[in-house]
Amino acid sequence: MLHLCTKIELEIFSKIAEAANKIGADSYVIGGFVRDKILERPSKDIDVVCVGDGIKLAENFAALFTPLPEVHIFKTYGTAQVKILFAQNKMYEIEFVGARKESYTADSRNPIVEAGSLQDDQERRDFTINAMAISLCKHNYGTLIDPFNGLKHIEQKLLITPLEPETTFSDDPLRMMRAIRFATQLQFTIEPYTFASIAEQATRIKIITQERITDELNKIVMSKKPSIGFILLEEAGLLQIIFPQFCDLKGVDFVGKKGHKDNFYHTLEVLDNICHHTKDLWLRWAAILHDIAKPATKRFEPAHGWTFHGHEHVGAKMVPTIFSKLKLPMHDAMHFVQKLVLLHLRPISLTKENITDSAVRRLLFDAGEDIDALMTLCHADITSKDANKVARYKANFTLVQERMKELEASDNLRNWQPPITGEIIMETFDLKPCKIVGDLKTKIREAILDGEIKNNYDDAFALLLKYGKEINLEPKA
Repeated sequence: MLHLCTKIELEIFSKIAEAANKIGADSYVIGGFVRDKILERPSKDIDVVCVGDGIKLAENFAALFTPLPEVHIFKTYGTAQVKILFAQNKMYEIEFVGARKESYTADSRNPIVEAGSLQDDQERRDFTINAMAISLCKHNYGTLIDPFNGLKHIEQKLLITPLEPETTFSDDPLRMMRAIRFATQLQFTIEPYTFASIAEQATRIKIITQERITDELNKIVMSKKPSIGFILLEEAGLLQIIFPQFCDLKGVDFVGKKGHKDNFYHTLEVLDNICHHTKDLWLRWAAILHDIAKPATKRFEPAHGWTFHGHEHVGAKMVPTIFSKLKLPMHDAMHFVQKLVLLHLRPISLTKENITDSAVRRLLFDAGEDIDALMTLCHADITSKDANKVARYKANFTLVQERMKELEASDNLRNWQPPITGEIIMETFDLKPCKIVGDLKTKIREAILDGEIKNNYDDAFALLLKYGKEINLEPKA
């Protein structure tokens, strides 16, 4: 195992072993770091389990470095963390904990914790692939300790619990979310008996705090192919509990032979599409929520078939409620997602014939600095099994983007600020704040967006004087 580690990691292990020997305790690197080394995934978080006092080991380990790194102690959990910055700004976070065994009551996920052996500690781990340890003890330094065949399960790309899954998931129901998160990130399969246990105990997720659930959900969203996780969450019965609005998208209704597409799978396709172009969490959330109001707006019209009129407006209104329930940020991130949900149909309308420059200007004005993100979302929203249809839509979008670039360059509408402010209007006509000021600002803005005047101060001020004269306003002398 050690041959997979870097020089820095080997130095860290050597110093942990030295500190452990000083206090007469056995120590082991365990969990995710071991798993990721085998999978050749990058990892700078190292978990160390000590058969003894983990906090004391952390303090002795830190004392071996100059300058002395700070030891962050979390007495409630009996853990300590040391962060060390090496050359080339390589930061490692090493977390120390004493080996322990845990027992739980049925109505709580807060365990009764007792000191234990390495075996006790490995048994309480969530999955066999996370229960492997590398010994830092003198007598078997560097040996892989793998009591549950985690290495074999990595080769098989299989997620299995060390103990009976009923026990593992009942002890900490968040492990059900973690199973699906690992299956998504690693593209592993959850062993059927293990997955069946998740489905049986799905309702127990309710005792977990929303913040911890959302943290796992966001890790699924940020994976290479998030659709894997959402499908598993739905099949396990977890999605209905943690995000019911997304479940509502699933299914197809028919009137006669007329049916609509399954918006659950369409949304997942859009989400996977957008992941090819961005690692922005909130743009991915915009993909998740762009059609969230289709169930609420679904209607069958004999002349047109299934319609979802106004789903972008209703969806935008749903965004704050969903963000609040999921404990997602309620300020800039939420407003960004809300804006993209509201505007996601606008670029599509610009692909039709005879679209005016005014319509393009208005989209640039309404989207502002988020226009590129909006266009990325709209490209991702082009889903069809007809390759020719997809190619045609994308070609139309390319033409729209070229037109937008031309107008944006000439009219400076991205992050546009009107050249005539309310203060200028009040100063020009000696007015106090009133409806007339707002009306004049709006008329000037509309004239610019309609292309009647250029987007500059001189043209806008000349038009202001003209509008003022029409309503008998005289410029202040």
